[in-house]
Amino acid sequence: MHLLVTGGAGFIGSNFIHYLLTHSSVERIVNFDCLTYAGNLENNRDIEDDARYAFVHGNITDSASVNAAIDRYQIDAIVNFAAESHVDRSILNSQAFVASNFAGVSVLLDCVRAKGISKFVQVSTDEVYGSAKGREQFLETSALNPSSPYAATKAGADLLVLAAFKTYGLNVSITRSANNYGRYQFPEKLIPLMIAKGMLGEQLPVYGNGQNVRDWLNVVDNCRAIDMVLRHGVAGEVYNVAAHQYRTNLAIVSFIAKRLGVADTQIAFVRDRPANDQLYAINDDKIRTQLGWAPKVNFKTGLAETVDWYAAHLDWWRPLLSRVKNR
Repeated sequence: MHLLVTGGAGFIGSNFIHYLLTHSSVERIVNFDCLTYAGNLENNRDIEDDARYAFVHGNITDSASVNAAIDRYQIDAIVNFAAESHVDRSILNSQAFVASNFAGVSVLLDCVRAKGISKFVQVSTDEVYGSAKGREQFLETSALNPSSPYAATKAGADLLVLAAFKTYGLNVSITRSANNYGRYQFPEKLIPLMIAKGMLGEQLPVYGNGQNVRDWLNVVDNCRAIDMVLRHGVAGEVYNVAAHQYRTNLAIVSFIAKRLGVADTQIAFVRDRPANDQLYAINDDKIRTQLGWAPKVNFKTGLAETVDWYAAHLDWWRPLLSRVKNR
């Protein structure tokens, strides 16, 4: 397989590349990334000399660049991680999200069709379903009800992908995962930001009353799921990927504080963001029964290892803090 990984300098994309080079038989992996503020070549510094790996600086909204990469490296499959992903930024200005998350996916699908790409996987999010109520768990067939501009652009992209299957018969699949955590996550997201602030002796800001609930999935488990969908996913199908490790934001921040030896008095409740979903919950029976996937990483162990990784890699995240808005 000659695989194009778009957004491979970001959080999940870089972890996916590492996973494939370690666990899978891939002849060539091309990391296609435009290196926005959250794109970081340091994420892949340890593999840049691997003969199977190559980096191309390009934007998925530029069809000429995408097609050139496909031709040069004889690409036969694409996994799309490229996206603006921070909800807070989308609320302040949605234009970059529309361009990358929606228009960029349209460009990629046109390239897939024109070049006869054998498989395309769109990496999406559980946020497209909106907030769950009570014990509700969204199925892949549930209505899309996004609350933020970020989630809306991801939902729109999912619809483009499904339309490409219905209209052109393209071999496309979608994964929608729970909240990911792990190494190489840009420090504007909850877990790495709280670790950074805790280590710097700053307050740990928690939105509202901290009772918003998320399902936390280790990024390596998600990479395993995406790889399974790449190889065995059915054309035109969506696959939810969950860990069913539901925690409040406050519980996550408290765990991080305790792991770092930081007093709870550093936790500060701040004004909630607009339309902050109370709960994300998805049913992932489909990928478990049809593809045989299940998470392997124990949540408490995985979160502790994640905190320890950031604590040991100040040289990785400290230079990035200047790019974080509203610290």
